[in-house]
Amino acid sequence: MSNTQKLFSSLMVFACLLLVLNFGLRSSMGFFLTPISEEFGYGREVFAFSLALQNLCWGLFQPVAGAFADKYGTFKTLVIGAIIYAAGLYFTSIAESAFGLHTAAGLLIGMGIAGTGFGVVLPAIARMVPPEKRALALGVGTAAGSAGQFLVIPAAQGLITTYGWQLTMLILAFGALAMVALAIPFGKDKGAQVGTPEINDLTMKEAVKEATGNIHYWLLIAGFFVCGFQLAFITVHMPSYLHDKGFDSQVAVICLSLIGFFNIIGCVLFGKWSGTHSKKNLLGIIYFFRAVAIAAFMVYPISLTSVYLFAIVTGFLWLATVPATSGLVAQMFGLKYMGTLYGIVFLNHQLGSFLGVWLGGYLYDETGSYDIVWWSAAVIALVTAIIHIFIDERPVLRIRQALAAS
Repeated sequence: MSNTQKLFSSLMVFACLLLVLNFGLRSSMGFFLTPISEEFGYGREVFAFSLALQNLCWGLFQPVAGAFADKYGTFKTLVIGAIIYAAGLYFTSIAESAFGLHTAAGLLIGMGIAGTGFGVVLPAIARMVPPEKRALALGVGTAAGSAGQFLVIPAAQGLITTYGWQLTMLILAFGALAMVALAIPFGKDKGAQVGTPEINDLTMKEAVKEATGNIHYWLLIAGFFVCGFQLAFITVHMPSYLHDKGFDSQVAVICLSLIGFFNIIGCVLFGKWSGTHSKKNLLGIIYFFRAVAIAAFMVYPISLTSVYLFAIVTGFLWLATVPATSGLVAQMFGLKYMGTLYGIVFLNHQLGSFLGVWLGGYLYDETGSYDIVWWSAAVIALVTAIIHIFIDERPVLRIRQALAAS
C-alpha cells in the first residue's frame, strides 16, 4: 500500500469515527424527550423547542464553522466544536429550568454539532482525497453518521433505562470529548489553501456573492430545507409517536436503528452513484420516494410490519441526499470555499429541522396528533422532487472557462 493510500485510509477511519460520535450523540436526543418532560412536568413542546433550537443553532453556526475551517483549518474547528458539544451535554444534565435546557441542549449542543459535523468534515474530505475517490469518500463519510445512529441510539436508550437521563447525558459528554483525539489527522487540511489560482481566484465574499446570485444554488437550498424538516421531525418525534400508538420503547429503538443501518447502505450507494450519474436527478428520486414512503405509512394501518418497513425504506433514503448535495456544491462552485457555501446550504437544512421539530411538538399539544406534520412532510417532498428537474448542475461559467483554458 502506497503512502497516499495509507493517508487516505487513516483519514477516512478517523473521519468516520468522528462522524459516528457527532451524529450518534445528536440522534439519541429524541429519547430524552419523554423522561425530561415527565420529570419537569412540562408538555412535550418545551424540550421539543430545545431540540428545535438545537437544530436552528446548528444551522446558524454551520456557515460560521465552515468559514472558520476554510480560513484557519479543520483541526482547530473540530477541537473547539468538540469542547462546546461536551459542555452542552454536561449543562443539559444539570439544567433546572426551561431556560437552562434551551441554553444547553439548544444553543451549546447546536454549536458543537456545527463545529464537528458534516459541514466541516465533508469539505475537508473533499479537499484531502484524490478527485477520483471524492464521491465515494463523501458517501462513506455520510454513512458513518448513520452508523452512529445505528450504534449509539441503542446504547443511549439502554443507559437511560438503567441509569436515568442525567447520568446518561454525562456519559455522552465524555463521548463528545473523544472527538478531540479523532480530529488529529485533519491538521493536514489547511482550508481554502487548495486548488489552482485560475479556478480559486476569489475572495470568500466574492464566492458567497457568486453562489447566492445563482438561482440553481437556491433551488438546491430549497431541497435541503425540506430534507431537514423531514429528518428532524422523524428523529425527535418518532419515539413518542410510536409510544402513543401503543408500542414498547424498544420498537422505537429498533426503528431508528434500522434507519441508521439501511442509511449506511443508501449513503454508500448514492455516494458512489453521485460520481457517475446526475446528482440532481438522484436527489429528485430520493425526495420522490420519501413522499411515497410517508404517504404509504399514513394510509395503511400501523403495525410492527409497517413500522419496520417504513424504517427500512426511509433509512435507505435518509442521508442519501448529503453526498449528492455536498458534491453539487463542489461541482458547481469549486472546492476553495466549499465549507462556507455548503454551510449556507446546511443552514437552510436546519431551518427546516427547526420547523419540523417545533411544529411536531406544537401541533401535538394543540391537536393530540402528529398527522398534520406527517402529511405536510409528504407533500413538500413531492414538490421538492419536481423542482430538482430545473437545477443546472454544471460548474459556473468562471470554472468552465478556467478549465477550458488549462
